[in-house]
Amino acid sequence: MTSPENIAAPGEITVFYDGGCPLCRREIAHYQGMRGAERVQWIDITEQRQRLKDYGIRYDQAMARFHVLDAEGIWQTGAYGFVELWMRLPALRWLAITLQQLRLLPVIDWAYGHFARRRLKSRCKDSVCT
Repeated sequence: MTSPENIAAPGEITVFYDGGCPLCRREIAHYQGMRGAERVQWIDITEQRQRLKDYGIRYDQAMARFHVLDAEGIWQTGAYGFVELWMRLPALRWLAITLQQLRLLPVIDWAYGHFARRRLKSRCKDSVCT
């Protein structure tokens, strides 16, 4: 359950990312430098693992897929999570809208699922995910 001190302000989203993954860390750093990123709450699950419990999500779940808690308190994961984030970043909003309008999200989420499984297998080989 989300505790009051962890809830993002109205209209904001909360992004959960694997800061121990070099690729993930670079991508998130890129997003954090963009206009609109100040309205996003960023949680590195490797450094703030205990906060996951506040949101009712297990560490292995958070490691398996990109998670975003949207402004309405609904979980968006995988490609849907990225679109939720991109909608908050003016430079990428066009991409989010295009993917939604062309109804490409299910296909992109499917592809993301394959990537995420490979990333997780590589990332968790040293018991990082337990």
